[in-house]
Amino acid sequence: MSGRPGVLIVLLALLVVSSLGVVYSKHQGRKLFVELQALGEARDSMDIEWGQLQLEQSTLTMQGKIERAARERLGMVSLTTDRMVIVRP
Repeated sequence: MSGRPGVLIVLLALLVVSSLGVVYSKHQGRKLFVELQALGEARDSMDIEWGQLQLEQSTLTMQGKIERAARERLGMVSLTTDRMVIVRP
């Protein structure tokens, strides 16, 4: 009978330690889930920005192609102030 309370105390201590381990692991899991959600939002934001940058790049490339075609095929030049004529109503 004298050995039984010692076993109960050891079992109780193991129960408390394992309970604390479960609580800690649940907390870590929730913390990691919150971080995962934040990283997902950051990824979505970066995907939107990437799409906008690709659109901007294609627009700038298209303007360069149009300007080059205007110069080469049509012989157009940029307007200078000495060739500019202002018409007033």
